[in-house]
Amino acid sequence: MKKILNEDLAYEILSAVGEIPEGRVATYGQIARLTGRERNARLVGRVLSMAEHYGSYPCHRVVNHAGRTAPGFTDQRRRLEAEGVGFKENGCVDLSKFQWDI
Repeated sequence: MKKILNEDLAYEILSAVGEIPEGRVATYGQIARLTGRERNARLVGRVLSMAEHYGSYPCHRVVNHAGRTAPGFTDQRRRLEAEGVGFKENGCVDLSKFQWDI
């Protein structure tokens, strides 16, 4: 891993993700703000892509700013729907109803 992705940073991001309640989603930007890295939403995505190396976290509860699920994460929508998260006709999570209100 590159220096910016040290283990302390990874665990800090993953700890914030672990706080997202079942049936809610957060955006990459929200997680970045929660960890004091407001302009680093892509960094959050990179950490989440490697989350399996750090333990079990509800990474499926993180979507982009429009509510789109992660490309290549084919199980994400099914897992969110199983928790009661609703999607709009365009395939995005309905953030007006299901975004985590921090």
